[in-house]
Amino acid sequence: MRFTAILFLLLGVFVVNGQTTKLSVQESAEYKDQAKAKSIEAIHTTEDGITGVVREAKRDLIFDIFDANLDRIFNEVIKIEKKERFVGELYSDEKIKFFTVYSPKKTERILYCHVFDLRNKKLSKVKLLETEVERKQLLFSMQNKRQTSFAISPNGNYFAVSTDNIRKNSNSYDIRVFDAQSLKLIHKKTYQEYEKKFYQHNDLSVDNDGTVFALGKLFEDGKKQKKGGDANYSFLLNKISESDSKVISIDLDEEEHIRSLNISIIDNQLHLLGFYSDSRVGNIKGGCNFVVDSKRLSVSSKKTYELPAQVYQDLYGEERAKRKKKKGKELKRFYVDYVLNDDEDNTYILAEEFYFVSRYVSTGMNGAGYWIQEPHYDDILIFKFDAQGKLGWGRSIFKRSIVPSYNAFIKNDELHVILNSGKNLKEKDDGRTKVSQGIFESSSLYDIVFSKNGDVSYDKIQDNKGNTTYAPFYGTFKNGKFIMSSATGGKRNQFMVLK
Repeated sequence: MRFTAILFLLLGVFVVNGQTTKLSVQESAEYKDQAKAKSIEAIHTTEDGITGVVREAKRDLIFDIFDANLDRIFNEVIKIEKKERFVGELYSDEKIKFFTVYSPKKTERILYCHVFDLRNKKLSKVKLLETEVERKQLLFSMQNKRQTSFAISPNGNYFAVSTDNIRKNSNSYDIRVFDAQSLKLIHKKTYQEYEKKFYQHNDLSVDNDGTVFALGKLFEDGKKQKKGGDANYSFLLNKISESDSKVISIDLDEEEHIRSLNISIIDNQLHLLGFYSDSRVGNIKGGCNFVVDSKRLSVSSKKTYELPAQVYQDLYGEERAKRKKKKGKELKRFYVDYVLNDDEDNTYILAEEFYFVSRYVSTGMNGAGYWIQEPHYDDILIFKFDAQGKLGWGRSIFKRSIVPSYNAFIKNDELHVILNSGKNLKEKDDGRTKVSQGIFESSSLYDIVFSKNGDVSYDKIQDNKGNTTYAPFYGTFKNGKFIMSSATGGKRNQFMVLK
């Protein structure tokens, strides 16, 4: 095992390998794995700098603990079943709760909770629930880039799990609330149960009393977004406690179409954030913020804001932006990745353009080959709302990528977007900065920084050629530090810390 000391610190704006970042940069010593990990599923850091990482290999889960200097002090590899899959994770009280679903039969589902105690270097596995489903039905059918089926209370005392209960002739959801320490089930409730209507889960939150807020979309007839040109759905907010259940409808205007809403809690008020369109679900004309009194479960205000001119300028350049803004051009195919709060109760919502393109791959003569579906992770849209739900500013990042590449955090009232792109970002004649990597171009790691007023700078952290390449997508921000691991795929790994 090689332990070459490569720990160093780069402070201020000192330039190394083209570095311009204002953050200090630290790299850990390299460490070696026995099993090759294919993905990082959880990474969290305690208040005193202990970092826990959970990774998934082909038939293993890898649990690691690193000290404040990022030297590995614990490593355990456990076997998982062939049909056992990661579905979510939560963190509190220096413990990572890592959830997997095992499907031993086509209709049997078992949810396990792996408790990874970072302080005491202990690992345990507990069966949370076992249930029957319709043939091949998933427990969590609406899994996406942003985890929405697991939530933990701010005080760490409770966590909630929302599971699908979809049948051939009916569908519903089950909410289970657990004691976060003992993992004992406190209560279970079934909600939004229908025979003909269809409910689609959006987001989940649980407060310090164990009360759950479940937000979703109810389709009135089938699963189409529109019927006869009108919206075929309404948004419902469920408030579920051990003793009571309530629900309210979030009213939309006739011409408003919203793909999904996300919950942000500020001063006992729920902010339901998202993007709206005048034409169809999936398009974006602007941002919206419904403020709900959590005690009375009533909507106290609703605010909508059209896309600011700056969003168009970032994407299209000044002249095209003017034309598109004047025509009310809507954006398409964006999905919310992050909802972040700063110390002043501002909320940032970040969404990325995501879609598939069919591409033909030739394998020989006479046109032989096959079609593949290539994912695209392109432009990033950012809205900043204040504590009252007003829009502070909107920006976008003109980006092209075929891999999930970015992460985001807030430090010192600035929003940092960390990603890999081409070695030299392209400055267009119309003033735009294109974040992309050419076919034969090497890559670099960037810190795209937005000030509290929305001003942007594109800061390079390092050129990746000749250095370790890191994966910001798998990263965690804690105690003013962002920690990310080297890209998966090998048995030698390393960490980078930005602070």
